[in-house]
Amino acid sequence: MNHPQACRCGGTQLNCDSPEALGSAAVRVAAEQAAFGGEAGRRRVIGALGAGVVAAAMDQVFPIFRAQDAMAQAVARPAAAPEKKDIKVGFIPITCATPIIFASTAGYYARSGLNVEVVRTAGWAVIRDKAFNGEYDASHMLSPMPLAISMGVGSSPIPWSVAAIENINGQAITLANKHKERRDPRDWKGFKLGIPFDYSMHAYLLRYYLADAGIDPDRDVQLRVMPPPEMVANLRAENIDGFLGPDPFNQRAVYDGVGFIHLLTRELWDGHPCCAFAVPRKMVTEAPNTYQALLRSVIEATAYANKAENRKEVAGLISGQNHLNQPTVVVEQALTGTYADGLGSVKRMPDRVGFEPFPYQSMALWIMTQMKRWGQIEGDVRWRDVAERVYLATDAGAKMRELGMTPPASAYRSHTIMGKTFDPADPDGYVASFPPMRRT
Repeated sequence: MNHPQACRCGGTQLNCDSPEALGSAAVRVAAEQAAFGGEAGRRRVIGALGAGVVAAAMDQVFPIFRAQDAMAQAVARPAAAPEKKDIKVGFIPITCATPIIFASTAGYYARSGLNVEVVRTAGWAVIRDKAFNGEYDASHMLSPMPLAISMGVGSSPIPWSVAAIENINGQAITLANKHKERRDPRDWKGFKLGIPFDYSMHAYLLRYYLADAGIDPDRDVQLRVMPPPEMVANLRAENIDGFLGPDPFNQRAVYDGVGFIHLLTRELWDGHPCCAFAVPRKMVTEAPNTYQALLRSVIEATAYANKAENRKEVAGLISGQNHLNQPTVVVEQALTGTYADGLGSVKRMPDRVGFEPFPYQSMALWIMTQMKRWGQIEGDVRWRDVAERVYLATDAGAKMRELGMTPPASAYRSHTIMGKTFDPADPDGYVASFPPMRRT
């Protein structure tokens, strides 16, 4: 009769000469140690009850065999080594960059075999220029930017891709305190309003909101582009009447006593994309292992940050001087959704911001309809061709499944913006459905 061999990790049922077996045994031992108060307690219980009884009992409360299988597969099929390990990723110090920053502070990049330096950057034009010049290997970008860059809108065309969405929602319209009695946007003629970039969800959502109220965003108000970290200072100096911008600066305006939150952008479009993790197209084709390692790291960080129970921890890790450089309480309010609105109330809105990585190509289509609506692109648009070249839904979905997540079944879905449904099957009809602005 053959007897089971003793295992170096303390078990008796496995031949531990293989790395798969070592990994499987390690999972079981770790679970048993956690349950019985360390190695000494584990051995006492096994001595009293027997290894088989303990294993059967443990498997009722912890799916050890599935964990063993997952570890064995990871050991058996290690990820291919990145072609380039030393990577620079630019980011703007806003909560939209949470996954990029958190992937660094929590060690996700390192676990994927990368040495990533995340570089705080002043504004979106600087991000674009450094990305163009190759100073950044990948970058935090506004979700419309890779579309504009790839189509050559506002610059020479350079193929860029949205590998993952960084965040959904997470923006607000903030007004100066002197406008607390002017909450109706129909009364905003003459306002000077800050936006972070012309090719941004902030600009498109603000234009949509104003136009819906009969305010022509090109004639009745002034839209002023400014880096997000400068928005509160400009509000304090009365250079602007308000802004549609990213957190934490909406909350910082309340914290500093210079503004109030008029509305969260989730009230305009619940689930709208804001920022993206973007890579040059040549990385996808020329350094696929590096690309996959980055994508894995960012999606892992996104999944962790999206859990409500992790938000305070994440806020503490990203709020420091090298990252957002904001009071932790400000970042916590933005991420947890329990916040002072500047109007005397404490609101509880857990989905004020979400971190969901899947880049719906229908989101790209909506963005392009707004580019066309406001004259940034003209003529016939190859809607789906552009969306599918730039928004890499297939890659993101595959990586999500690899990490045990469930991606959407389709990259196209309808979206509801201010009560109006966008059908991705008819972007031209959607553009034509908006009445022209009355020029007064």
